[in-house]
Order: sequence, then structure tokens, then C-alpha cells
Amino acid sequence: METLWFILVSFMLTMYVLLDGFDLGAGIIHLFAARTDADRRLILNAIGPVWDGNEVWILAAGGTLYFAFPLVYASSFSGFYLPLIMVLWLLMSRGLGIEFRHQVHNPLWRNFWDVVFSLSSGLLAIFLGAALGNVIRGVPLSKEGYFFEPLWTTFTVVPESGIFDWYTVILGLVSLLTLTVHGSSYVAMKTDGDVQIRSRATAGKAWWGVLATTIAGVIATFALRPELFNNFTNHYLGFLFPLAALLGLSGVWYFFRRGRDARMFLSSTLFILGMLGGTAFALYPNLLTSSADPSASLTIHNTAAQAYGLSVGLTWWIVGMVLVAGYFIYVYRSFRGKVTPPTEDAGY
Repeated sequence: METLWFILVSFMLTMYVLLDGFDLGAGIIHLFAARTDADRRLILNAIGPVWDGNEVWILAAGGTLYFAFPLVYASSFSGFYLPLIMVLWLLMSRGLGIEFRHQVHNPLWRNFWDVVFSLSSGLLAIFLGAALGNVIRGVPLSKEGYFFEPLWTTFTVVPESGIFDWYTVILGLVSLLTLTVHGSSYVAMKTDGDVQIRSRATAGKAWWGVLATTIAGVIATFALRPELFNNFTNHYLGFLFPLAALLGLSGVWYFFRRGRDARMFLSSTLFILGMLGGTAFALYPNLLTSSADPSASLTIHNTAAQAYGLSVGLTWWIVGMVLVAGYFIYVYRSFRGKVTPPTEDAGY
């Protein structure tokens, strides 16, 4: 049962990255893929019906983590307190940037909120990548299962390192560039004209950055924690994840060259699925690894809730996911196809 809930939490976090990831990517390219106010409103119209629903996945994933592995929830939320507060402010800033820009018809007002929206989207992508880097690298857990990390210490990978060091910065850049490709391909798929051309070109340029930083990240991970690859050598089916990531990354470039935006977006989705699935497979059964004392690591076995609660919760989780799936299918079908150029009095 613990393994099943590990898969479910991983699934929900992956869904957040896939869905809110293209929202973040649209925000990252918002300032330079759009040259006019009409172009920027066109990008916002592409994500407008879905961006707030996509963000709910991270809240649901946090609630699921609290239910299934309460000690990990308590430990991670206390240890990552400072960056979590910053992430909350960035999430709020993105929402304010989207909703406030059209409240006053003044170019200075709109430009300010456009910068807020784009900057907070980029920083949030970096923070999410750095957070994943901390989970992979390990955190200074005590025997009681708690820790605290400042933003940085020596900027090197040491047992008492901070949120940011050279390794987590690499993962932050992987996240930033990956979501840039993901969001650019989505905007290209949903738009026409100059915005589509610029978004497609941005995806092609960012692809090279994804390739370079991903290779650097894999090499750095192998150098820092070679034991993470044990699950792959013990269970060869795990190699399906890096294979999917490789196919996805190759597909992005292939379909970019042929101007097939929808397939480029699906390839980006496959790349993210392969990368995050492979990471979860490598970490299993650890949820938080102690960089100071491996025996103090938090695993699915020493942090899980009672079996009865997990069994009852599974029933309600399935019911909830059926409702969520119905909602998302309805919303995405209702707003499928290209977005139309906004009118002067349009909300976004």
C-alpha cells in the first residue's frame, strides 16, 4: 500500500509540472514572444481558461502527501519553510499579474504587471527545479526527522548545504529551460501569426539549453549519488523512463523542424514524464534522504500512515480523481483549438 501511495503522490506532482508547467512557460516567454499588447493578451488567452485549475494540482499533491506520509509533510514543510514562502509569493504574483493587468487601461500599468507575471513565472520554474535538486541531493535530516536549510551556505554540495548550491542551480536551469520549451510549444500550438512564429523559434533555441543542462544534470547526479542508479540495474524496466525522456527530447527537435506544434508539445510532455518518472523510480523507496546520516532518511516505510487509513483514503482518492478527470476533459475540450485575437474590451 505504501508503494501505491508513493506512485500516486508522484503522479500528482507530475501532473502539476505537466499542466502548470506550460502556464509557467507561457509566462517565461511572455515578454519577448509578444511584442504588442494584443500579442500579450493572445498568450494570456491561450492559458486563461485553465491556468488556475492547473495550479490546484500542487495543492492536491500536498494534501495527498500529508494524508499518506504525514511525517514527510511535516519535515519538508518545516525544513523548506523559507523557499516555500517565496514560492507562495511567486504563485500569488503570477495570479496578480494575469488578473490585474487589464483593470487599468494604462500602458505603464500593463507593462508593470506583465513584468511581474513573466519574472515570477521564471523564478518559480527555477525554484521548482532547485527543490527537486534538494530531494535528489539529500537534506540535513536529524534523527528526529527534521531539518532546516537556509537559501545557501558555501554554495558547494556539503552535508549542511543550503537550498542553492552548484548542483541545485543546474537542476533549476534544467527546469527553467524545459518549461520554456513546454510553454513555447503550447503557445505555438494555440496561436497563429507572429506569436506562433516567435514561440516556435523560442522552443527551438531553448531546446539546446535543455540538452546541455540535462546532460550536465545527469553527470552531476551520477557523480554525487551513484547509488541512485541501483534501481535501474536491479530492475531493467526502469530504463523505460530515460528512454521515454530521450524519445521525447528527440521528438521536440524533430517536430520543431517540421512545424508540427501539437506533436512538439506532446513530445515535450513525454520528455517531462520520462524525467520525473525516472527520478521517482531512482529515489524509491526514499522520500527524503539525509545527507548527514543515511540511516535518518525518511522512506515510505517509516513515514506512512496506518494501513487502514491508506485503504479507506484510496477509495476517496479514486472518486476524487474521476471527478477531476471529468472536469479537465470538459474544460480542455471546451477551449480546444486556436485562440482568437482579443478585442479591445476583452478581459485578458
